[in-house]
Amino acid sequence: MDVTVTDLPDQCRYEATSADGVVGVLEYRRQDGVIFLNHAETALAHRGKGVAGQLVLKAMQDASEQGVKVVPVCPYVRDWVSQHPEWG
Repeated sequence: MDVTVTDLPDQCRYEATSADGVVGVLEYRRQDGVIFLNHAETALAHRGKGVAGQLVLKAMQDASEQGVKVVPVCPYVRDWVSQHPEWG
C-alpha cells in the first residue's frame, strides 16, 4: 500500500496517510533521550496491508538517526521489533 509516514511532534505521533486520508497512527512520548512507542493503530479498511509496519519502521529510522533509545510499549511494536532483530 502506498502511504506517506510523517512525524507530527506537536501531536506526539506519526501519521500514515494515503489517498484515503489518515490510515494509521503511532503515538509516542519522548523523555530524556528516549522515545516510548505507546500505541499503533490502523484504520479497519487498511489493516493487513503493512501500514503499522511502515509507521514503526519510520519511527525506528528516526530514532536511529537522532541517537535516541526506543522503548516499545505497544504490543504490536514489541512484536515488530522481535521480528526485525536488526532494530533490536
